[in-house]
Amino acid sequence: MEHETRRESGVLLPVFSLPGPYGIGCFSRHARRWVDFLADAGQSYWQILPLGPTGYGDSPYQSFSTFAGNPYFIDLEELVRRGECECLTPSDASRIDYKALYELRLPLLRRAFASGESADPDYQRFLAENERWLDDYALFMALKGRFGGRPWTEWPEDIRLRRPDALERYWGELAEEIEFQKRLQWEFARQWDALREYAHGRGVRIIGDIPIYVAMDSADAWANPELFQLDADNRPTAVAGCPPDGFSAVGQLWGNPLYRWEYHKETGYKWWKERLRAAFRLYDVLRIDHFRGFDEYYAIPCGETTAIHGEWRPGPGPDFFRAVERALGKREVIAEDLGYVTDSVRQLVTDTGFPGMKVLQFAFDSRDTGSAADYLPHNYPRNSVVYTGTHDNETSAGWLQNIKPGELRQVREYLCDYYTPDAELLRPFVSLAMGSPARLCVIPLQDYMGLDNACRTNRPSSVGENWLWRVREDELSDALRQEIADVTRRYGRFTKNS
Repeated sequence: MEHETRRESGVLLPVFSLPGPYGIGCFSRHARRWVDFLADAGQSYWQILPLGPTGYGDSPYQSFSTFAGNPYFIDLEELVRRGECECLTPSDASRIDYKALYELRLPLLRRAFASGESADPDYQRFLAENERWLDDYALFMALKGRFGGRPWTEWPEDIRLRRPDALERYWGELAEEIEFQKRLQWEFARQWDALREYAHGRGVRIIGDIPIYVAMDSADAWANPELFQLDADNRPTAVAGCPPDGFSAVGQLWGNPLYRWEYHKETGYKWWKERLRAAFRLYDVLRIDHFRGFDEYYAIPCGETTAIHGEWRPGPGPDFFRAVERALGKREVIAEDLGYVTDSVRQLVTDTGFPGMKVLQFAFDSRDTGSAADYLPHNYPRNSVVYTGTHDNETSAGWLQNIKPGELRQVREYLCDYYTPDAELLRPFVSLAMGSPARLCVIPLQDYMGLDNACRTNRPSSVGENWLWRVREDELSDALRQEIADVTRRYGRFTKNS
């Protein structure tokens, strides 16, 4: 992280969780008010989740592209101001209805971009700068529409295998839809750039997030099969996941295609350099999810229904990061080094100089006693980032309600607090993270608000009730802002923003 002598803090809130009247958080006036809220509360960072377009399950970690942006985040009111579309009727401000977004938002955007600015020099410049991924992505999305949204692995063989005659034919047949997809990406980029510039003007920097793996049903895997462990028919031979542990007896079967690291090395990690360069055009700091996969990755034979029978294989190691630094220079990265961490993973994090993550909830989890001490604040190195919990955890209020009596006793013993009622322990728990030696402290907004698991962002290994929670504008009160400012100032992390 930058400013190595400073203690800083930020708040974790996905873009989709922002307030607003049209079904999902977006790059709107409400986003700017959120930036103002952060700045006035003395925060240095806004941490978000991946910004890519989502598919089945609505997970930002299973995107149709690692380069593209989610068109749902386009601010409709901006399009109305420009006279390009009519606005939607206001909808539920507290939960996202992705089905309604799909049925209502995309047709509206299609009407907005039905004609117009294709000759605009800024648009032409955007096309030229992003041609490497944008053409494949736009064609991929147009093809998904042609084939009823089915995964590309179920498309007709000629286009699934990208035979030249099929590519040429569909490029002609789907020209209008391809252009629409490109226009969506241009609008996304324009609006995000404006919001990020506004945040910088208020002294707030953006922490972005990318998963190490891409989704199997993505333009990345379809357009670049040579990068992944696929057979001659472009089917995966092994997929990603993590082994059984104290949290799951059968492990986690993610299903993402695995990289052919030997091939990436032969190309000088060209695709990864492009991916990271694009990410740093969006974000100031980048959190890399599942960082340990660069040291070793867990490979599960394709066709398995659990992660039990996988095996660890060597990743690219420090050679990868040396190559990236030579190409991109020294960049600010947060290593998501959670879970089962070996000595070689610790050494890789040390060698890169990246700060690792410390999740306070993990310090008191009896299922993972082997590494629990690493998450106790007195053991944090300065070069680390502390969280009370992440988007994958229970909210801290929900966690305190659900932990075992022995774990709650450990929390109280560490806090030296035997008298505060259980329902009020959240505030000292947040203070424990803020007062730690870690250079940066990031708190999910739900933890400042005292919300329980009804407002949880994600429950790993489940589908259907995730990525739905939104904060209402009236909940971002002056009292909440002042409470965040007070605890931030108390522990020497307050930043006086413009």
